[in-house]
Amino acid sequence: MHIEFRHLRTIKAIHDTGGLARAAERLNITQSALSHQVKGIEDQAGVELFVRRSKPLKLSAAGLRLLAAAERILPEVAALEAEFDGLISGKAGRLHIAIECHACYQWLFPVLEQFRRAWPDVDIDIRPSFAFDALAALQREEVDFVISSDPVTLPGVRFVPLFDYEPVFVVASANPLSEKDFIEPEDFAGQTLITYPVDRAKLDVFTELLGPAGVEPRELRQAELTEMILLLVASNRGVSVLPDWVVRQVRFRSDYVTRRLTEQGVTRRMFAATRSDDADLPFMAHVVRLARQEALRLQSAA
Repeated sequence: MHIEFRHLRTIKAIHDTGGLARAAERLNITQSALSHQVKGIEDQAGVELFVRRSKPLKLSAAGLRLLAAAERILPEVAALEAEFDGLISGKAGRLHIAIECHACYQWLFPVLEQFRRAWPDVDIDIRPSFAFDALAALQREEVDFVISSDPVTLPGVRFVPLFDYEPVFVVASANPLSEKDFIEPEDFAGQTLITYPVDRAKLDVFTELLGPAGVEPRELRQAELTEMILLLVASNRGVSVLPDWVVRQVRFRSDYVTRRLTEQGVTRRMFAATRSDDADLPFMAHVVRLARQEALRLQSAA
């Protein structure tokens, strides 16, 4: 038996209206076309769907089974159609995020709080498992939005600038390096360097300073939270390099100071990567705008 959505809508309309004439009017077809459709369903099923000569027209046992299917399936189809309409119009969709910048979690959550209020039909999620393979996951459509400071040329991927930042040296006031006006790569040689638990290829201190100079710190230590890194630095347990906006964002002040990396300083840029086909979706453009606004707020914080 071949059942179509129109057959389910037909059985539901006849049941709701109690007769062929009113059902045909609801379905915007002629009564004869509706009668022909009902006969076609009955011929395929080999059973009668209605109790003949009953007023109002009543469903047979087989008809009630088909009605139950219609009442279950049609709302699901309607919901799916609405979801697809939202996708086409750009009002709905998916925003699954991978972050290569560990410090960006603290900056990102206020962005997502504003975003979810503006776009309640967009499914938001952060996928930390893809942090070390974020761009490949973007190409595989496992995530939709990647935050990275390392843009590369990839087919089907677009990078959009978000904001510039300066990685700064953070050191205890009691450490002799706090007396320097700026920090050179050689200053790290005798120090314990405290970093986030990410690959060194994703850390500015290695990519921009120590790697090119061929310098290694005396020891590496990792900490998950920015606040813990700053507490360890203030206790003179090591030094760190953090984005300038991250240091300003922390809500307490302790016994540490910040210094520029090299006399000229180091400037880096954060990017949002999306698939090219998704880049112009209204909600995607909005989250980029919110991200830039939040970055400006943090950079201007005292």
